[in-house]
Amino acid sequence: MSASVQLATFVKTHPDAVGRLVDFNPMTDKLYQFDLTIGNKELDAVTIADHAKFGKWVNGKLAATGAKYGIGGYMENRNIYAHSPLFNNGDVKRRHHLGVDIWGKAGMPIYSPLKGKVHSFKDNNNLGDYGPTIILEHNLDGLILHSLYGHLSRASLESLKVGQKVIAGERIATLGDDNENGHWPPHLHFQLIFDMEDKAGDYPGVCSLEEKEKYRKNIPNPQLILQFPKAVNA
Repeated sequence: MSASVQLATFVKTHPDAVGRLVDFNPMTDKLYQFDLTIGNKELDAVTIADHAKFGKWVNGKLAATGAKYGIGGYMENRNIYAHSPLFNNGDVKRRHHLGVDIWGKAGMPIYSPLKGKVHSFKDNNNLGDYGPTIILEHNLDGLILHSLYGHLSRASLESLKVGQKVIAGERIATLGDDNENGHWPPHLHFQLIFDMEDKAGDYPGVCSLEEKEKYRKNIPNPQLILQFPKAVNA
């Protein structure tokens, strides 16, 4: 049985063990599915490179649809990384997004959906990077899973300790603004990882086309945990 199947089985057989990631009521709140793929002609290079313009575009979509959050990104081939040297190393261009983004307002609370402990944390302070990041470790009936939370506020890292216990549904962070989160419109990068490969405080959230299938085996779909409903534009 693969690790992804084990995770899906755990979630199905332990529904009470999975809590919220953000404050979202599926009966009243709406989600907007963002299209950040290379095929979206609305997002030109000028908009992407200017985080104020990019943020205005994001907020405009949410306001127009009455959505509380925007969502999207798992294994999505994107063009929004072209402006940062972080994703452009010689001939290797990283464009495939490995997690899920939840676009919202700076300061919104972030919760751990599973019990576990603090694996590591770090301020990845580079253009286009995660900014403040927390990684938790979870033991799900013997299956080791890690959850990564990127683009947080710097205050979220204060007083954290490696090994610190976390319960499901516990508030662990708040969302950072564009001056501290890697210069992005406010959003959470949420990613699940089986093997951290000896990394701490950081793990690739974007990969090249050649690496896509390799990472897919180690990074399951976050929707297994989120279980969000369909977006308003789906």
